[in-house]
Amino acid sequence: MEPVYRTLEIIAHGLVRAQGLDLRFAGLENIPDTGGAVLTVNHTAYTDFLPAALGIYQAGRRTRYMIKSEVMDIAIMRFLVNHTKTVPVDRSMGSEAYQAAVSRLREGEIVAVYPEATISRSFELKEFKTGAVRMAAEARVPIVPSVVWGAQRQWTKTAPGNRRMGRARIPVSVRYGTPFSVGTDENAEAATARLRDTMTTLLHEVQESYGPHPAGAFWVPARLGGSAPTPEEAHVIEDAEAAEKAAARAQRAQEGR
Repeated sequence: MEPVYRTLEIIAHGLVRAQGLDLRFAGLENIPDTGGAVLTVNHTAYTDFLPAALGIYQAGRRTRYMIKSEVMDIAIMRFLVNHTKTVPVDRSMGSEAYQAAVSRLREGEIVAVYPEATISRSFELKEFKTGAVRMAAEARVPIVPSVVWGAQRQWTKTAPGNRRMGRARIPVSVRYGTPFSVGTDENAEAATARLRDTMTTLLHEVQESYGPHPAGAFWVPARLGGSAPTPEEAHVIEDAEAAEKAAARAQRAQEGR
């Protein structure tokens, strides 16, 4: 039953109703009825985990996300992580999180992974990490590629001033693709490229069926006429942001001596 997880499900459904979100699911038949699976999700918003998980719920399953270990510093989040089989990821000890995820998969859980690792400012797919395909191969479970589109209209990095968590009636589409397996002897980089190509096709399909993409809108990719940065522009922004964070860490370390 997992009472903590069930409570979160009730809260999530209440939040969706309060916001008036128009959730649209496709491909629910591609979610395995039983057994472990790696759910790969594109990352455009701070809230895209919710629609992806609610689709899995509709299929009668539950999702175990891999999340940044920093949330463990917050008491309530630490409680939730410890009671929902969530997998915290400490990037300085990534192998521990990887093995924990593989264990969850072998126990028959669906583990959700963001292959891009961070939010895409361009809303296009960034380069993928190989962790998703490696853990699927090691646990011998399928990968279910998925795409969430529309959540970036609520809350994303590109337009922090456009946070719309009230009753905005935003349409959010989620599509689950056909599961595929990764052989234990398959090259991880090649399998990751295959996964990215599959998710790119899914993303374009979802965008085509989503509805109007207003010219100049912050949530629309430059490729579709929006004002979001191009992937190249986003890369420059992210490099500058990473350098700023590194300098801040170095400054704190210096002050701590």
